[in-house]
Amino acid sequence: MPVRAPQTASARRLQSLTKLDVELIEDIAGFFNDPEGFIRYAFPWGEKGTRLDSETGPDVWQVEVCQAIRDELLKGGDVLEAIQIAISSGHGIGKTALLAMLILWFMSTRDFPQVVVTANTKAQLDTKTWRELSKWHKLAINRDWFQWTATRFQHVLYPEVWFAAAVPWTKGNSEAFAGTHEKHVLVIFDEGSAIDDTIWDVTEGAMTTPGAMWIVFGNPTQNTGRFAQCFGKFKHRWIHRQIDSRTAKMANKAQIQKWIDDYGEDHDFVRVRVRGVFPRSGDVQFIGLDIVAGAMRRKAENYQQFAKVMGVDVARHGSDQSVCTRRQGNHIWPQRRYRITDLMKLADVIAGEIHEFHPDAVFIDATGMGWGVIDRLRQLNFTNIIPVQVGEAATDDARYVLKRDELWGLAKDWLAGGGCLPNDPELEAEYTGPQYGYDKHMRIQIESKKDMKARNLPSPDGADSINLTFASPIAPNTKFPKSSWRDRLGIKRRKGSAQAA
Repeated sequence: MPVRAPQTASARRLQSLTKLDVELIEDIAGFFNDPEGFIRYAFPWGEKGTRLDSETGPDVWQVEVCQAIRDELLKGGDVLEAIQIAISSGHGIGKTALLAMLILWFMSTRDFPQVVVTANTKAQLDTKTWRELSKWHKLAINRDWFQWTATRFQHVLYPEVWFAAAVPWTKGNSEAFAGTHEKHVLVIFDEGSAIDDTIWDVTEGAMTTPGAMWIVFGNPTQNTGRFAQCFGKFKHRWIHRQIDSRTAKMANKAQIQKWIDDYGEDHDFVRVRVRGVFPRSGDVQFIGLDIVAGAMRRKAENYQQFAKVMGVDVARHGSDQSVCTRRQGNHIWPQRRYRITDLMKLADVIAGEIHEFHPDAVFIDATGMGWGVIDRLRQLNFTNIIPVQVGEAATDDARYVLKRDELWGLAKDWLAGGGCLPNDPELEAEYTGPQYGYDKHMRIQIESKKDMKARNLPSPDGADSINLTFASPIAPNTKFPKSSWRDRLGIKRRKGSAQAA
């Protein structure tokens, strides 16, 4: 009598399938080309006691995206080309929910698929995108088919060959997004506008498998880069949608209206965060030439009653300049620029500037080499030195990412509101050079000096020096103007003197 080989756990489970199990498998298999049908079938819409008890089904825009996928799959039967879908949206529309539902649809209707999911940051991937998959997995009618872990979502019978992987991207691990020999491939980018072009290039190679899918979501924070090109240069390769937050059920309508009231319908903040529209091409320049030119044409008046402040930007590299700025109210004196690599000598020069100007406060960039100048000036008993950590979080951290970004914003407001600049072509180029974008929370980020240099633009040392003077409000130590030249110079009259002032 022949000896039977022991059955594997997978084989035993397959044999134990009930009639209901088989029906469920057959039902779900019927949704191969129909993600909307799967989503309506698999989740407990309107069922009391679930988180969907007040929902009747997916949002209108989610249905439209699913229908676009269905239409592509149904073209001529077998799909011979990859399906690439890019969705640009405003804030809070429920995009991670749709991503989670689409992952479950793909994993449930295709045998032995390979699914790779990434996001703009590891935090976004772990705490938003992948966590959302866990929530929808628990709601799915076929949740027993799969197991969710912190990095993998896998079939319980075939965990090694039937899975989705959460893969944080780095330029060093781009091979994780390379081509595969699997029949069914799905790649998902969440917040794709902030994913490096290298990862886009490698993923493009994975789209050679017939029927492969590449789905990209993102807020349109930058009008350059591969995500923006899905709607421009390469739009013929992509199915693309732009979703206005005002049309989404999940969006916070009160907050959206507040943004529109604060900024206006066509402001870049509203275009990006609400309308899902890319910023206007001219507006990536943070401070326009018209603002700077206007500040250079003005003549400062009535500034003497304000505090005297000094800003010092210390050069970090040999090609950069250390710049000293003197400001009082809306008036700025011509800047003084130095190429002094010895920090002790530079500190002595700044000490001379302080003796000459008598500022109420001296703001010095404390990033990197700035601390050497700060320590030396304090050693010389200057008590009005204020270090500025431009790399720390902004005070207004709802609007700006870093203190540096915030200082640029304050300087822009000052320039537009009546500030006066010396007529200096170098300073004009520095203020009009930097571009800007938004982070995932829609806070303003100013282009770094390194990125400016990569575009062959000068380091904005002079602009940064002025910006430092807005680091903190300073009250004047004395009242201006004085009643006479003796008072202004602090000279006391001799007792009984009748000399006119």
